[in-house]
Amino acid sequence: MIQIDPRSSTPIYEQIIQQMKELCLKGIMKPGDKLPSVRELATIIIANPNTVSKAYKELEREGIIETLRGRGTYISENAKTTLVEGKMTMIKEQLKQLIIDAHYAGVELEKLHEWIKEISADVKGGKKND
Repeated sequence: MIQIDPRSSTPIYEQIIQQMKELCLKGIMKPGDKLPSVRELATIIIANPNTVSKAYKELEREGIIETLRGRGTYISENAKTTLVEGKMTMIKEQLKQLIIDAHYAGVELEKLHEWIKEISADVKGGKKND
């Protein structure tokens, strides 16, 4: 389920958050799936329960998981939608910055379009349509 890299410079709670998000985006964890308790996950990944609790609180704040008192913690019904929307916002911000950088570097809009088509074709494994 979750693999922690103790040698990583990324804090353990952030590794938990990122991996939970990835599992949701990939469809491995689905809405309604029950998560291990804080103590159970801490035991599994050999981490401090406070670290797992911190990750769970952040995931809950972001709307990825929900805790039902006395019943446990579950992947929320809107988890994937929330994550996809967040990814799209992040991509849009990154694209905005790239366009600004390209503008200051003197790259024309047509050249950017050309590069986007080339890269898109590479990603899709196809050939560019001219």
